[in-house]
Amino acid sequence: MTENTQTPSAPDSELPTTYAPAEVEGKLYERWVERGYFTADPASEKPAYTIVIPPPNVTGSLHLGHAFQHTLMDALTRRKRMQGYESLWLPGMDHAGIATQNKVEQQLAEEGKSRHDLGREEFVERVWQWKEEYGGKILGQMRRLGDGVDWSRERFTMDEGLSKAVQTIFKRLFDDGLIYRAERIINWCPRCLTAISDIEVEYQEDAGELVSIKYGEGEDTLVVATTRAETMLGDTAIAVHPDDERYKHLVGKLIKLPLTDRSIPVVADTHVDPEFGTGCVKVTPAHDPNDFAIGQRHNLPNMTIMDEHGVITVHGPFLGLDRFEARSAVVGALRQQGRIVAEKRPYLHSVGHCSRCSTTVEPRLSLQWWVKVETLAKAAGDAVRDDRVTIHPKEMEKRYFDWVDNLNDWCISRQLWWGHRIPVWYGPNGEVVCVGPDDAVPTGEGWVQDTDVLDTWFSSGLWPFSTLGWPEKTPDLAKFYSTDVLVTGHDIIFFWVARMMMFGLYAMDGEVPFKTIALTGLVRDERGKKMSKSFGNVVDPLDWMDKYGSDAVRFTLAKGANPGTDVPIGEDWVQASRNFANKIWNATRFALMNGATIEGELPAPEQMSATDRWILSRLNKTVAQVDAYYEDFQFSKLSEALYHFAWDEVFAWYVELSKTTFFAGGEQAKVSGRVLGEVLDTMLRLLHPVVPFVTETLWTTLTGGESLVVADWPKDSGFRDEAAEAEIEQVQAVVTEVRRFRKEQGLQDGQKVPARLDLTGTALAPHEGAIRQLLRLQPEGDSFSATATLPVAGATVALDLSGTIDVAAERKRLSKDLAAAEKEKQQAEAKLGNEAFIAKAPDNVVDKIKGRLAKAEVDIARLQTQLDGLPATQ
Repeated sequence: MTENTQTPSAPDSELPTTYAPAEVEGKLYERWVERGYFTADPASEKPAYTIVIPPPNVTGSLHLGHAFQHTLMDALTRRKRMQGYESLWLPGMDHAGIATQNKVEQQLAEEGKSRHDLGREEFVERVWQWKEEYGGKILGQMRRLGDGVDWSRERFTMDEGLSKAVQTIFKRLFDDGLIYRAERIINWCPRCLTAISDIEVEYQEDAGELVSIKYGEGEDTLVVATTRAETMLGDTAIAVHPDDERYKHLVGKLIKLPLTDRSIPVVADTHVDPEFGTGCVKVTPAHDPNDFAIGQRHNLPNMTIMDEHGVITVHGPFLGLDRFEARSAVVGALRQQGRIVAEKRPYLHSVGHCSRCSTTVEPRLSLQWWVKVETLAKAAGDAVRDDRVTIHPKEMEKRYFDWVDNLNDWCISRQLWWGHRIPVWYGPNGEVVCVGPDDAVPTGEGWVQDTDVLDTWFSSGLWPFSTLGWPEKTPDLAKFYSTDVLVTGHDIIFFWVARMMMFGLYAMDGEVPFKTIALTGLVRDERGKKMSKSFGNVVDPLDWMDKYGSDAVRFTLAKGANPGTDVPIGEDWVQASRNFANKIWNATRFALMNGATIEGELPAPEQMSATDRWILSRLNKTVAQVDAYYEDFQFSKLSEALYHFAWDEVFAWYVELSKTTFFAGGEQAKVSGRVLGEVLDTMLRLLHPVVPFVTETLWTTLTGGESLVVADWPKDSGFRDEAAEAEIEQVQAVVTEVRRFRKEQGLQDGQKVPARLDLTGTALAPHEGAIRQLLRLQPEGDSFSATATLPVAGATVALDLSGTIDVAAERKRLSKDLAAAEKEKQQAEAKLGNEAFIAKAPDNVVDKIKGRLAKAEVDIARLQTQLDGLPATQ
């Protein structure tokens, strides 16, 4: 437990009878920010703890995925701040090249204009205006969630400092021969008119057609199958496997390409799977990445057959047709010539679509800028292999290695106007000059800058160090790099995580960008289904915050956060978390009204009741347990541990068991009041990182302290009392069993029943008053008649249920349960008496059966005693 470092004082006012999040959360958050609690000081002597926020798109708004990851990051940084670290959680936004440009182009379209009407410079200015007016909506929503970020360090990937970082690293990579320009196959969006990264391609099952086409004549006939028949116009070869005996005689020969006046060679290439289809594939190097690789190996020409809009540019009858129109026209022409051998329609297959506009992506040969990743990717893999960076959960390492160990060169140029323009100038005589931030730009007639901008992931790949002032040697960079934890979804491990690793190690002389990668799953609906607008199951977390409070949303998300696995969430669960916040509120109000205090030292153990010692022992175990779960990023388990400690142990048992003490008053009530104050103080500190608002309100009222944000994190004092825990477990067993019996008999919760308690030989005597209070048991009167006897935990509870119990029905129920227990015993004894079974069965299976036997024997004894205690039926 933690020593309270705040000066106690009387609460300013009593707590309202109900908790109203809307009246508390906004004011509290602004108070935290105004007091500078989230502002990190690079001059502090405290150890640093740093997390940089995965920068959301400037066009975006808070969705459940953001709320989920932000809750976890906030919990980590709040806890570390309470533990005495100089805790920095750095916020910012990504300029989101394609998404933002699309937003502004849509605005212009409504005005009947295009970006070309404005020109590049005026268009970029228009985007900045849009950003200032509409961008960054998510930042305000982060405040609603309670994000404890250092707003004084807010960054934007297009701000002056980050732009300098981008130009600096581009220049260094270029000078080191790690950036080059070349023609390669890229993902092309015919609507956005730009290359797009792999992460911006979304694959879905489309109903297309698979046609099998006959190439050549007579003995020189080959059949190929394709879903993109129009691309045959750009075929420059047919490939077969070199060991395929069916086609060896054709390798090297020229085959007539249908619908054209060209002949193309048959080449042998190991890429071809001889077992798939006919074992022949058409090779279109300018329109397929695998075909491009084959073309490179065999020196095939690259024939581009469509322009950037997806319009056919070759072969008279198809010239000017859209690619999909051309597909039908080509198939029709082939059918007329008798060259269609087979057709399958519809044919479901995976097709890439632009994530921004849903247009079908076209693989296209294009002159682009590339990063040579071989050495960078090896360094990124080695950093994990030699444990400088830990991936959590560990089983995700394989996916990371599968990616970085097989990484292709990265296309970094985009045909956009919004973004970091590539800092390369071309001279009138073919000169190519890369300009760094401190270099003079070439001037004179004929010098022009490259028109492309950089992939958004290029600038966001610098995020862990560019946001701290790199390339300058700033105090922030010295204090807060490398960052401690990267919390991000497993879905972008390949794209963002790998790029940050490569750039961080390169720019920072081998110093890793983060020490731990904590991978999360994706948020899904309560049935485990992906959230999608088309499914109608997308939830705006702000709606739930309005209805139930931010704490309820945060606690629900944290409870579902098992490392690396997806998180189902439903409104019922948020409502349950709201109920938990209300329970904390109501129980704390009761505690304050009944003398709970943090004033003075804790009483000595010998002054405490067993109930007091039990809850303090459980409290310290919970502190240790929560700490262990935090270190292992087990947010679900730590949330469950806190939930069950607060609700099940503090509120349901300790407070209830202590009511008789509080009501009696006197010295023991003061002792228990101080214990209850200690428990609530520590419990609220433990809960604060996940549910900051309700805990802050309650804790400042309880303690008079300044703020939980800057309070000390609890420590395990080492206090344990196993005897007290065992004693209270006996009390719980008695109360639980009698409650179960009462419920089975249909007794109302408040209905009082005469009872005789025989506690001889147990440690339950001091708790008789509390047991009677909890179970609504009256003292036995002169006319007491035991109609039911319950042996439990070494004690006997005899109840007089005259007039309230159906003895015949109870005897029937107990007899049925007894028969089931005796059957279970017989089955267990039969298995344990079977020597052949015992000889083959694993030890854990045998132990499990022995456990079933022991439980059955206990149940039989209990049920038989209860039957014997029932009065005879007439």
